[in-house]
Amino acid sequence: MLTGQLIQRYHSDVAPKFTNTPLHTRLTMKTVIQRVTSASVSIEGVVAGQIGQGILVLLGVEKGDGEAQAGWLVEKIAGLRIFSDHDGKMNRSVLDVAGSLLVVSQFTLAGNCSKGRRPSFDTAAPPDEGERLYDYFVRAARRLGLPVETGVFQADMQVSLVNDGPVTFILER
Repeated sequence: MLTGQLIQRYHSDVAPKFTNTPLHTRLTMKTVIQRVTSASVSIEGVVAGQIGQGILVLLGVEKGDGEAQAGWLVEKIAGLRIFSDHDGKMNRSVLDVAGSLLVVSQFTLAGNCSKGRRPSFDTAAPPDEGERLYDYFVRAARRLGLPVETGVFQADMQVSLVNDGPVTFILER
């Protein structure tokens, strides 16, 4: 199918669903993932979690998000072929390369910067719900057999990483 036809099909199949939906009501669980050769998270100078080869996951939870979104994102991240094969093509998943995840909560992913000069966090999940879904995400990843390191929910953290590529993706569900 020609690219123009694909774009037209996309717009006819998907875009109308959002045409009359204000941006601030389209809530999704958000992740920024980065392929890394190493990453760590520290709190007050003490390393709380660190990994070698794998994926750094910054996870943002919004009001209305649930376990279905978290589960989908975990499976997508675990199976996403973003690591190079022997031919240098992105053809291997974090599971295929025996990599790890470093999962860091990041409520600022729910920030809305469309008005004024200060971000609004009105769509961010309340802390108790955000922590519950963050913990669910981590448990779901571990159930898939992934080694998972974490930060500490609601802590002031410093994240260090060596982005491999760089390779960075934004995933929402």
